[in-house]
Amino acid sequence: MSLSSSPPASPGATTAYSERLDLPWWLWLAGVAVGGFLAVELWLGADGVRAWLPFVVLLPAAVAALWWLGRIRVAVTDGELRVDDARLPVRFVADAVPLDAAGRREVLGVGADPLAFVVQRPWIPGAVQVVLDDPADPTPFWVVSSRDPVRLASALVAARNVKREE
Repeated sequence: MSLSSSPPASPGATTAYSERLDLPWWLWLAGVAVGGFLAVELWLGADGVRAWLPFVVLLPAAVAALWWLGRIRVAVTDGELRVDDARLPVRFVADAVPLDAAGRREVLGVGADPLAFVVQRPWIPGAVQVVLDDPADPTPFWVVSSRDPVRLASALVAARNVKREE
């Protein structure tokens, strides 16, 4: 298994599954509102630079932070599971288990394995637990948020089976 920077998928890449873990609209609204409230707190009726600088700095900073939180992409493409810049060749996938909110809470709860690789977004209830079969890697499994965990798990297992047949 390797964790390295991944270039964008090549034009001839076969993508079995792809999604972006972006934020829901209400979180964008709340984030921009918080940025606006902070700007108003710093402004407090002042004139001069203090009248406009908090708005020019904090509102774009809030938008940038919200974009950064929703930038993660999950894809099964070219025989790899790609989660942001992490890559997992599907030949190391022993199993892929779709998890609902309760299952995710159980896997990531009190008894969670500290060596697990986790990309979790709290606003996305589902996830997939990818159990690894790599004796050289101490990571027992990955847990990746997904809006459609059944499709992601199926794509992973199908890609693994294709790789094993090759």
